[in-house]
This record gives sequence, C-alpha cells and structure tokens, in this order.
Amino acid sequence: MRITLINPNTSRAMTEKVAVAAREVAAPDVEILAVCPAPGEGPDAIESHYDEVRASAAILDLVSRDLAAGGSDAYVIACFGDPGVDAVRELVDVPVVGIAEAAMHVASMAGRTFGIVTTLSRTLGRAEDLVLRHGFERACVSACGTGIPVLALEREDPAAIERIAGWCERVVREDGADAVVLGCAGMADLCRELSERVGVPVVDGVAAGVGLVQAMVRMGVGTSKRDEYARPPRLAPEHRAAGDDTSATHEPVSLTA
Repeated sequence: MRITLINPNTSRAMTEKVAVAAREVAAPDVEILAVCPAPGEGPDAIESHYDEVRASAAILDLVSRDLAAGGSDAYVIACFGDPGVDAVRELVDVPVVGIAEAAMHVASMAGRTFGIVTTLSRTLGRAEDLVLRHGFERACVSACGTGIPVLALEREDPAAIERIAGWCERVVREDGADAVVLGCAGMADLCRELSERVGVPVVDGVAAGVGLVQAMVRMGVGTSKRDEYARPPRLAPEHRAAGDDTSATHEPVSLTA
C-alpha cells in the first residue's frame, strides 16, 4: 500500500517532520510518499484564504503528477484547513482525507468533547467552518490561536512548545475539553509530550489521517463517484487522465423530498 502525504506549503523541513509522524503509525507494508510543492509553485505557509487557494492549486498539480506516474492507494492532505480535499476526491476513487477532518473524528472518539489549539487567530474562522461542516459543533468546546506562525514550527522551539502546552492546558482546564486537537501539521511531533503534560489525549491530524486512510484501504472503502465526487465535467488538460470522458450528461436532481 502506498499513501501519498501532501504538505501543501513549500517547506522541506515541515514535509520531513510530517513524514516522520506518518511513518510512526504506518503499518510495515505501507509506503509513505511525502511531497510538497517546489518553491514558487505554492505558498511558503498557509495562513490566509489567499494561501489556501494557492495551496489547493498546488495540491491538484501534485496529485495529477502522481496519477500520471501510476497513482497511490490513498492521499492525506497535511494542512489543517483541509485545502483541496473535495477537488482531489473528484480526481480519484481512493480515500482522500484532510488532517482537520481526521483529527476531529479521532478526538470525538477519544472523549465526549475536544478543543482545537492552532497557530494564528486569523485561521480560526476556517477551523470553525470545518467543525460545522463535519458536524462537531456539539463536541468542539473551543478553538484557540496561539499566535505562533506556521514556519516557526519547522524546528523545535522550546518557547513555542511552552506556549502551545499552555493553551492545551487552558482548553482542558477552562473549557472542559476531554481531548485536544492540534491545528497545524507542524505540531505533529508534539503529541506524546503534550498528552503526558496535559493529561488528556492530544490528537495530531497527520497520524490520524494516515491511520484512517490505511484502514479504509484495507476495508475496500474508497471515494464515491456518485454525483458530487464524480469526475469533473471540465478538466484542465494537465489534470486529465487517459480515457477521461468529460462530455457526460446528468439528470436534474431535486434537493427537496
């Protein structure tokens, strides 16, 4: 089994970090291919809606290149905004998971409630959108921005770790979270240390995403090709695989019963 892990920013150091986290939970027969855009082909960090759009385009290019080379058994998008996930699901019939969605699912099974601790406060709106989309508004009791920029997490920084730990303790003590979701792929190496310090499960979306798609592949569960995630009717040439039929017509569907 091969899982392609996509870090949508151009940081090689962060790509290596998420690859280590992914391989720690991958089974012996699972190959983790960790990739990121080349400099200039994607954002340096994903900290705004503008960055997310650029990241989504870079993700589609990386997936298209992988498909041209034979494809993978599953894809994990290693950014907490889950950019491009829906678009990639249109391109493939294998499992595709974003780390925010994966982490929230795992956290909701680890406890009745969870809190999110992420990077900059300007990204909290996107995190809240994902909470609502995935139906976790009752389980998610808080979402907090630490003020730490994404690229500050490339290397181990004791001051940054201390700040993240303080926010984790706060969502447990003040907000009543049974588990903590880390809201950035750059925090992937902190789970064990933070779990021991805070006393509740701390969930990293990279590990959660790899674990979930690994199980889905073994279960034979891929991405549905009915309606929304069917192949796009108008694919750009660079995203078009041999045999694609972009001329299909569809019957109208009513959204009311």
